[in-house]
Amino acid sequence: MSELINNKNVFSLYEVTRSIQKTLADRYQTAFWVKAEMNKLNLYQHSGHCYPELVEKKDGKVIAQIKSILWKNEFQNINTAFLQILKEPLKDGIKILFLAKIIFEPTHGLSIHILDIDPSYTLGDLEQEKKETIHKLQAEGIFDKNKTLQLPLLPQRIAIISAESSKGYADFDSVIKGNPWNYKFFTLLFPSLLQGEKAVTGIIGQLRQIKKVQAHFDMVAIIRGGGGDIGLSCYNHYLLAKEIAMFPLPVLTGIGHSTNETVAEMISYTNAITPTKLAEFLIQKFHNFSVPVQNAESKITDKARRLLMDENRKLQSSIKLFSSATKSILLEGKNDINSLSKSIKLQTKLLFTNKSEGIKNLGVKISERSSILIHNSWRDLSHIEKNVNNMSPINVMKRGYSITQVNAKSLTNIESIKEGDILKTFLFEGNIESVVKTTNSTSNE
Repeated sequence: MSELINNKNVFSLYEVTRSIQKTLADRYQTAFWVKAEMNKLNLYQHSGHCYPELVEKKDGKVIAQIKSILWKNEFQNINTAFLQILKEPLKDGIKILFLAKIIFEPTHGLSIHILDIDPSYTLGDLEQEKKETIHKLQAEGIFDKNKTLQLPLLPQRIAIISAESSKGYADFDSVIKGNPWNYKFFTLLFPSLLQGEKAVTGIIGQLRQIKKVQAHFDMVAIIRGGGGDIGLSCYNHYLLAKEIAMFPLPVLTGIGHSTNETVAEMISYTNAITPTKLAEFLIQKFHNFSVPVQNAESKITDKARRLLMDENRKLQSSIKLFSSATKSILLEGKNDINSLSKSIKLQTKLLFTNKSEGIKNLGVKISERSSILIHNSWRDLSHIEKNVNNMSPINVMKRGYSITQVNAKSLTNIESIKEGDILKTFLFEGNIESVVKTTNSTSNE
């Protein structure tokens, strides 16, 4: 009942809220289906109740918003249906088609009571998102871009995007590092959430961190395990798929499920059903290299052994042939030397005999020629001695010749004397001194 205060008809807050409650109850007597986006689930773990925030967006802007209630029992039934049909739990950021009733409580205000949610509607929306992502990547020509990269022959340096506590990461690490062939791998974890809306930004952020140090890695492995097919819708997100498609290193996925392949798996370099299978794939790469090498090593060893045996047999045969030929050559050489030695001795005797006769004849000839030469030399010497004696100054002066000197020098012409010089003339017997008075030059003509 209203009351009159200062000539004003005044209602209490309770009366107003009760009136609203009655009006809405009369207007919305039955449940009805509503489509909206569940912005936040707001699950309270201690009670099991949920208080979802529901919104409607247009061109990215919120045009309607309301609070809702999802009681524990209804949430458990709906969540079970989602897990069976979508392979995803009820979560933030999905579009839902739900059966609801309007609730207005004077103490809590207006809200919507969610009675049921149709998982097939959400599934269709998620499938539509997946198709749109695939269409965008194909239209941009990058759907298969990561597959065109070259994975190294032995991919040893692996950047891993996973949660440190992930069972899939533990399985992968155990298989890689515990391989019985002792293949060596270097792995570095870049931790990230692996499901839900935050997984998209987390994985993209870690991919960008790896890109900064890409020279230190051969590949990237996105690893998730232990959750079956639950929580995979984030791997259909366009931004995450594009980041993987455009990544400069091969991106390999092992996100632990066997059905309904996600876009991220489709566009990655290669995909394995589980992290363990991914580890086995990498180990197989080493097998593909090492087994032919080991076979080649065995073949080379065997061939080398046989080659050495063949060559050893050839060497032994050559040694025997060489030894036999050498003995034959040495025997022939020894016989030739003996024969040549006898021939040399015989020839030497003949040569000495012939030379001895020649020497004797030569000695006779030398003696005869020497006698003639000595005789002729004595005869020539006698002639020379006779001429020398004839030309002796004494013998010349005996024949009437004299020697005239001036100043103790023999006089040969008058140009060397002058008047008053004293001349000394030597005869065979005695000498004469005279004084020059006059000189008279006479011509030989």
